[in-house]
Amino acid sequence: MAKFNFDKIVDRRGTGAVKLEMLKPEFGCTDVIPAWIADMDFEVCPAITEALTRRMAGHRIYGYTVASDSYWQSIIDWQRSRNGFEIERSELTFIPGVVTGVALAINFFTRPGDRIVIQEPVYHPFRRVITDNGRLVANNRLLHCADGTCRMDLEGLERIFSEQRPAMMIVCNPHNPMGIAWPAETLRSVAALARRYGVKVISDEIHGDLMLGGRKHHPMPTVSNDAAAVTIAFGAPTKTFNIAGFRTSWCVVKNAKLRVPFYQWLSANELNEPNLTATLAAEAAYRNGREWLDEALAYIEGNIDFVADYCARHIPQVRVLKPQASYLVWLDFGQLGLSHEQLIDLTLHHAHVAMNDGEMFGCGGEMHARLNVAAPRSVIADVMGRIACAVAELA
Repeated sequence: MAKFNFDKIVDRRGTGAVKLEMLKPEFGCTDVIPAWIADMDFEVCPAITEALTRRMAGHRIYGYTVASDSYWQSIIDWQRSRNGFEIERSELTFIPGVVTGVALAINFFTRPGDRIVIQEPVYHPFRRVITDNGRLVANNRLLHCADGTCRMDLEGLERIFSEQRPAMMIVCNPHNPMGIAWPAETLRSVAALARRYGVKVISDEIHGDLMLGGRKHHPMPTVSNDAAAVTIAFGAPTKTFNIAGFRTSWCVVKNAKLRVPFYQWLSANELNEPNLTATLAAEAAYRNGREWLDEALAYIEGNIDFVADYCARHIPQVRVLKPQASYLVWLDFGQLGLSHEQLIDLTLHHAHVAMNDGEMFGCGGEMHARLNVAAPRSVIADVMGRIACAVAELA
C-alpha cells in the first residue's frame, strides 16, 4: 500500500514558484497548465520537512555554520548504495547548483575562444553557459534511431576531437531532454577518446537517481580508468527529491591533478561553502528519502505509461519517447505537418499547455516538446485531453 499521496493537488500560487511566476515572461500568458520547468508538483518526503522544522524552530540562531561530517557521509553512502559509486571524502566538494558548477569548471579549465563539445538536442543551458563565457560550441549532434531514440555519434566525436581540438566536452548522463540512460560501453568509448585527445569531460549526473524500469545508472567516473582520469562530475539531490530551491549540489573529481587545483580555486573564492538549509535538506533526503523516492518513481512511471497509452489511443500522430530516466517525456509532433510557429500556437494557445519548446534544445529538437509528468495523474490527464482536443481541431 502506498505511503505517500502523489495524487494530491498542491496550490503553488504565492510561493514564488518559477513554474508559475515565469509563465508570463516565458510564454506570454498565464491561463495554461505549467508542464515545463523540471521540478515536481509533489510534496517532498516528510523527513526533509521534519529535519528543517526541527532545526529552524528548535534552535533559533542561524549564524555561520559548518557542514557536518554526517552531511558529507550521507552523499558518499547514497552514491555507494544507489549507484555503486565509491567516493572518498577528499574527492567531494559542495557546489551551489549543477549549472553553476558547469560554469565554474568551464571558467577554470578552459580559456575564452576554446571549443567545448555538446551533443544536441540537449539541455539548453549548456550552450548558453559556453557562449556567454566567451567559449565556442562544437556540436556533435546525436544520431536518431528508427525507434525514435538517439545514440552518440562516436565517429563524429573523434572527428571533432582530432580536427577542432576542443578543450572540454559536456555529457548529460542521463540525457535531458530525451531521458536516455547511456550504456556504460558508450561512456567508456567517450572517455577513451577524451583521454587520447586531452579533452576534459564534464558529466551532469543530476538525473542519475531517477532511473526507470529497474535500470542502473552508470556514473561517468565509474565506467573506466580513462573516465576517472578525465571527468569532473556534478550531481545533486535537487531533481531527485524536489528540493531545487535549496541550491545544493556536489562535485566529484577522481584525478588529483584536476581536483586539487580546481578545489583550491573554489575554496579561495568561497565558491564551494555549503549553507545551513542546503546541508539539512540534502542529508535528510539522502538518509531518509529512499522509500519516498521509490514510490515517486513508480508513480512517475505510471504517468509516463498513461501518456504513451493516451497518445496511442487518441493522438497517434504524436509520438512518445518513453524516458529511461527522469520525469521528462519527449513528444514528437512531426507527423502533424506544422511549422514551428503553428506547433507553438497549437500547444500553447489552443491546448493551453506550457511545455518546453523542443527547438530550445538545439539541432534535432524541431517539432518536439518536453513534457514534465511529475504531477498528479489528474493533471496529466487534463494535459493530454487538452492536446487531443487541439489536435482534433486541426482536422
